[in-house]
Amino acid sequence: MSWFDQSIMARKAVAKGKALTSHSITEASQGKYHYVYGAFVEPVLTVDPGAVVSAETHDAFEGAIKHETDKPSEILNFPYLNPQNGPIFVNGAEKGDCLAVYIESVVPRGPQPRGTTVIMPEFGGLVPTGDTAMLTAPLPERVKKLEITEEKGTVWNDRIALPYEPFIGTIGTAPEIEAISSLVPDYYGGNMDLPDVAPGAVIYLPVNTEGAYLYVGDCHAAQGDGELCGVAIEHPTVTTLRVDLIKGWTIKTPRLENERFYMTIGSARPMEDAARGAYRELIRWMAADFGFDEIDAYMLLTQCGRIRLGNMVDPKYTVGASILKSISGIAA
Repeated sequence: MSWFDQSIMARKAVAKGKALTSHSITEASQGKYHYVYGAFVEPVLTVDPGAVVSAETHDAFEGAIKHETDKPSEILNFPYLNPQNGPIFVNGAEKGDCLAVYIESVVPRGPQPRGTTVIMPEFGGLVPTGDTAMLTAPLPERVKKLEITEEKGTVWNDRIALPYEPFIGTIGTAPEIEAISSLVPDYYGGNMDLPDVAPGAVIYLPVNTEGAYLYVGDCHAAQGDGELCGVAIEHPTVTTLRVDLIKGWTIKTPRLENERFYMTIGSARPMEDAARGAYRELIRWMAADFGFDEIDAYMLLTQCGRIRLGNMVDPKYTVGASILKSISGIAA
């Protein structure tokens, strides 16, 4: 029996985590990619729980940066970054439910060099930005185009190759009444840039409106903690998701489960508030579903809780707080 058979998705979701139908979203069927999360556009696809959806995602620049001689400031139209596939309308999803999304695979596609990373003016973790205004001049712009394969990973130069460790940078559901930029992470998910949102994991997303309106895009071939310069190894992919629904499981912010741990995800500024929010939701989860007293969970996490920094560059920062499943007494 695999860990997934005992996952929350497999035990509590409508389709019990099973793959019942197959669907695809190609570039042609997607048509216009979206740059906001909201419930005010027509869904590109309507599915029942148990749907497996393969989507042809773009890179964060919708393919606009093609050469190392390109200047991002002249080509990109900020804030039109992070194009999203979808939205996907999930039948039966209502406010207060939870969307369970198992990430089956993230496979690179398109001609080489598929990967792109850049330095952009006033964007990144170690430079002045619009939110941290300083008189210091922006760094010079730079573009790096990179070959990516599943076998060889990302070829950085003649000496360095990074393993192919793909994940979804931006995934979430529609907010209830807002339309929010796909650059922003928050309670609905969004641009979390959290490397644990990877193949083999289940991400649990709050449903804020009928149909959930699932969006996905901005996949990365590799990224270090913090996404330091603001841009990971961006690449176009075929990303395959298994979509299910947990009725009546109301969660405040995204949660994640994989073979090794349970995680709650917080997005805020300053960074310590993102960490506080993530840990608070993990404590409340442990109290609600794992039989802990809140104070005891607080004390326990002080000794064994783990923090993962997603990004420290977006309009809000993202932090994941987790506890290992191997710790005695931690069981769903």
